[in-house]
Amino acid sequence: MTGLSVAQAEEAKGCVDVQVDGYKAPDYNCLSQQMGNNPDGAKAAQKNQERMNVPIDKRPPSQMGLATPAATSTRMGNTFGTSVKPQRPAGN
Repeated sequence: MTGLSVAQAEEAKGCVDVQVDGYKAPDYNCLSQQMGNNPDGAKAAQKNQERMNVPIDKRPPSQMGLATPAATSTRMGNTFGTSVKPQRPAGN
């Protein structure tokens, strides 16, 4: 290989940004290939999927839309535990 060929091969590993009429357009194919070649990426994606697939009985009530004591206490005000009617400001 000549010196020029080696330089071209090494340059091909990086991504080139192209500028046309003042608009910069990055090489998205090159960037995608660089991001996809991470050997730990597949492991991270698998762990992320596992974390997102939490069984329903292990999810917090707020994620399932259920009432929590803190939310109910906020909604009821000072009548929490003493009345079935929530606290309301005095109307005019």
